[in-house]
Amino acid sequence: FPNQYTEQEAKKLGVVGWVKNTSQGTVTGQVQGPEEQVNAMKSWLSKVGSPSSRIDKINFSNEKEISKLDFSDFNTRY
Repeated sequence: FPNQYTEQEAKKLGVVGWVKNTSQGTVTGQVQGPEEQVNAMKSWLSKVGSPSSRIDKINFSNEKEISKLDFSDFNTRY
């Protein structure tokens, strides 16, 4: 369950959203929260990740400011 580490980090940083492993062996997800915390999460995803992960490439897309959070927690989708 490598995404448990992502969930733990997201909750520690106070961001909300979700993460999911894809059938192509990649990870997709959405992160929402204050800009500083979102940037900290992006940094963690880019440089650390879960202990068993191998980070070859990272692509953050569809970034935008929102007025209201769409999620109340951070979880793993299956």
